[in-house]
Amino acid sequence: MLLTLLVWLGLGLLLGLVEWPYQLLSELGFQLQQRLWLQAAAPVWLGASLVFGGGLVLLLLAWGPLGPGRGGGLTPALLLQQNPEAQAPLAHLDLGTQLRRLPLLVLTHLAGFTVGVESPSAALGASLLLAFRRRWPQLRAWSALPLPLVAAIGGAAGLGAAFRSPLLGVAYGVEELSREKGLPLVMPTLLLAGSGATVATSLGQPARLAGLELGGLAPELWGWALLITVMGALIGSLFVRLLIPLVAWLGQRLRQRRLITALSVAALLASLAVLSGGLSLNDGSLSLAEALQGESGGSLATLLWRFLASLLSIAAGAPGGLMHDAMTLGSLLASPLDFLSTEARAQLAAIGAAALFAGANRTPIFCALFVFTLQGDSQLLLSLLLASAISTFLAERWRPTTWNEAQVEASMARDAR
Repeated sequence: MLLTLLVWLGLGLLLGLVEWPYQLLSELGFQLQQRLWLQAAAPVWLGASLVFGGGLVLLLLAWGPLGPGRGGGLTPALLLQQNPEAQAPLAHLDLGTQLRRLPLLVLTHLAGFTVGVESPSAALGASLLLAFRRRWPQLRAWSALPLPLVAAIGGAAGLGAAFRSPLLGVAYGVEELSREKGLPLVMPTLLLAGSGATVATSLGQPARLAGLELGGLAPELWGWALLITVMGALIGSLFVRLLIPLVAWLGQRLRQRRLITALSVAALLASLAVLSGGLSLNDGSLSLAEALQGESGGSLATLLWRFLASLLSIAAGAPGGLMHDAMTLGSLLASPLDFLSTEARAQLAAIGAAALFAGANRTPIFCALFVFTLQGDSQLLLSLLLASAISTFLAERWRPTTWNEAQVEASMARDAR
């Protein structure tokens, strides 16, 4: 028993350390965004050239020699839940594949593609745990655990350690990653994520706030909160409905006419960066941090530019996730309400972030907890959970499937062919 505990805690420390490169790359993207765009410390053409050049090289590599590194990286772990005997997902969850993703991750954050480190961090956690299980299969820590559960524990703990929130990792594992919902999932995830969080860096996470005391949602804001929740559900479901066919269409073009399509996508992303003043870049944390404090994270026009940039970035196969970007899009729904107090705008931005995220992802508890983890006001948690639940319910009528479900179905169809 003691040995098992030490194994989980030791692996958690290792997991927290090996995720540092992802966080440092994310921080690099934020620093470039701040200096080249938001602080206007360089001419616009320099920032646009970096987006265009980095994006072009990324697309040529991602649809060429580094093809296995495309996307968020979690689809193999989800495939294992569907077919525990499948071998193909395991090949994509080895540490070598994660290392080959690093050049793409570097280019992603240099060019400011609109994706975050959530999915890559989870994929790295799943790969690390599976690698240790292959090397020492006799250890009691996992000898009785099936492979799909090991992958889910690693993925959930990877996300929890990266964002220094073990409970967030557990919620992700329960709602998204695992068919097993009991203690065999929860306890190892808590141990791994809790241990990893002690050594995880805070770099690359500027949206995490502390000390906010906004209070509960005032009755006069309930109407605005409901309106923003419905809008979040609608836009979140629309995002997924557009993203799924765009991936198929853009992927076909990149396979047939790679250079011309890559040039077009890179030029469009650079144009969106210019139009938004740099706010369409990276995962949106800089805008999200401002919005969650009741300040201006951008306008409704920013929402449009980010919406388009996020669709293009994910469809083009940039190695990253849509979680932070979905929250940023939702928080911008409160941007026109500048006649309200700072505290009221911060509360409604959080409601919008949780609603749009839940509308796109169908994980209401996880979405609400993620926004709560970033904003940190416990008095608003109940409102976030309610907004997430309502948005998830409404989005089911407007969205046929989630992004992750579509990825799994597409992968299974390819394997069948």
